[in-house]
This record gives sequence, structure tokens and C-alpha cells, in this order.
Amino acid sequence: MIPVTKAYLPNKEKYKAYVDRIYDSGWLTNNGSLLIDLEKRLAEHLGVRNIICVANGSLALQVAYKALGLKGEVITTPFSFVATSSTLVWEGLQPVYADINPSCFNLDQQNIEPLITDETSAILPAHVFGNPCQVESIQAIADRHNLKVIYDASHAFGTNYTESNGRTQSVLNYGDITTLSFHATKLFHTVEGGAVITNDDELAKKIRLLINFGITGPVTIESVGTNAKMNEFEAAMGLCILDEIDSIKAERKRIWQKYSQELIGRLDFQQWNPQSKNNYSYAPVLFETEDKLLEVEAKLKENNIFPRRYFYPSLDKLDFSKTDVITSKARRSMQNTKFKMNHSHDIASRILCLPMYPGLSERKQNYIIKCIGDMF
Repeated sequence: MIPVTKAYLPNKEKYKAYVDRIYDSGWLTNNGSLLIDLEKRLAEHLGVRNIICVANGSLALQVAYKALGLKGEVITTPFSFVATSSTLVWEGLQPVYADINPSCFNLDQQNIEPLITDETSAILPAHVFGNPCQVESIQAIADRHNLKVIYDASHAFGTNYTESNGRTQSVLNYGDITTLSFHATKLFHTVEGGAVITNDDELAKKIRLLINFGITGPVTIESVGTNAKMNEFEAAMGLCILDEIDSIKAERKRIWQKYSQELIGRLDFQQWNPQSKNNYSYAPVLFETEDKLLEVEAKLKENNIFPRRYFYPSLDKLDFSKTDVITSKARRSMQNTKFKMNHSHDIASRILCLPMYPGLSERKQNYIIKCIGDMF
């Protein structure tokens, strides 16, 4: 079987050496030495000021909403993994969807301002497949309307962005908070896990308080909080993966480039932000029609190849996130064009992610490409 993705497992002896440290110390969680090491190394590797590792990417988003005190409505993308929306609803926030740009697949910044009301508290874009949003334009909108910005950067590990003034830095430095997922299938993983990133030191302190029940000492609890901590075994995996991240990226790049070279002209590819470079997290391709996608997908599965329809369906179609309650002037008419997710619906119906993971051999990739090519 050739799956769409597969978790990368690092050198076993190196991981066992970290596990021996855990056994020797007896410290399994609660800000152990391996977690401290991982956060320090990640901050240096990614070029960020404050990174707080947490138990998973969904909790990273939920903690971000709490830390910023979000209320009411949050303008977000309908084309993302479900957690981008479900975490909002879980925290009692109303997702308000802005349609995407059909070339880059990210929330189209031109669709944001028409949706802003006095109930809007934040903008939540996603760097889809690691492709950076127009972060400078989005920040300008947020500044004009005094809104918070949270980026779901689950796919954007190691992605940089060059500003209009020529400065290049990690795309994770934008917004009030950026969140990452370190799920087992990500470019960088800790089995399960995630992180909250901010340049605001005081906000970082607040986040650290929130992820540990609001506890400040053995007998003091300063505020409400939750348990979102990463444990030492996950931190050990992260340290091992980080040691091998360059070779992981190189292999993903090789796989992506072969797909691009062999399938260009038959399939369409995501248009990458010219102010950034692909981090090769995923290999999404677009078919001309949904019928053609379904035909090819069925053929691939017959040949024991299992791609996946990331991201389907468009999130605005999910019952739990529909904006069907009249709560503000933004609900004047659901027939208004600004509420129509035409591009998201279209892209979601025609997109397929092809197998992409370290260890995918050239022979297997050639087999995948041949199976697709035979359908054209």
C-alpha cells in the first residue's frame, strides 16, 4: 500500500538515548529538560522569539483564542483542515468565512474588509500547504480595524517570507500569534504536538500560564487554564526529528519536483507566493473537473495507492460552522456575494494530495505517476 503520507521515524538509537535520560531523571512531563531543550532549539532553527510547545495543534489554536480574549466573530478561511473552524466553534466563537484566492488557495485578503462588523474580534487565515498568506496586507487591515490576527501555520514549518522592503524572516513571526501542528504526519513532528508562537513576551507568559491550569506555584492558581502541556517523550521525538530535518526537507523536495516535472501540463499546481519558497509539506494537484478527480482517485485505489482530498468539503458546508444565526449586520443577506465561497467550493471539489513522505521510493513514485498518466 502507498499511503498519502507516513510518519517519519528517526534514528532509533538516538531516540532510545533520550528515553534513557527520561528514565534516569524520572521527569515525564511538566516542563522537563527535554522540552526546554526542544523549545530553545526550535526558536533558533525557526528564527522566532517565543515558542511554547503544547500537546497538539488544536489546543494551540484554542489557547491562542483564550490568550487574546477573542469574542464574537472571527473571519477565517473555508479551505483548511477542519480544526481551523472546529476550534472556533468549540470556544464559542463564530467563524465568518471569506473566500479564497483560487491560485494560491489562501484566504483572499480582498474579501476580509466587507465582512468586518462591530462583532469581529480577529482574523484567522491559514498558510495552506505552507504557502504564506499576504501577511503585510492582512496586518494593515487588522490595524485599521483594531483586530487581532492569528495564523494557522500548521503546514508552514521552516517557511520564510520576504517583505516588500526586502527583509526576510520566518512567516511564523507575523500576526499576534501563530500556531503550528506537530502531528505525526507533518514535515516536523513530535508524534502529537503543536506550538504557539508570539513576539510578545508578556503574551508568552500568559500562554505558559494558560497551558498549565493557571498554576503559578505549589499552592497558587492565578487564573483559569487547561492542560495543554507537551510531555518528555514527545519532546524527545522532536529533538531527534530536528537533527534530521535537512535530509527530510531534501527528500520531500525531490519527490515534489518529480511530480511537478512529470505532471505539469496534465494537472494544475498551487501558485506559490513569490515572496517565499515552497517547504514541500504536501503535493496537491488540481484536476479539470471533480468527475476526473474521482475517476483518477478510483483508479489509484485499485492499484493500492491512496491519495487524499485535502481539503474537502469546504468548511462553510459543515453544519456546525454555518453562519445561519442572525447576530449582526454581517447577516443581512446570506445571498450577498460576499458570503459565497465559490472559489473554495470549486478548489475543494477538484484537489487531490498525492503521496508525499520521506521513504517514498522513486520506483513507487514512478508507478503513481504512470497510473495517473494512463488516465489522460
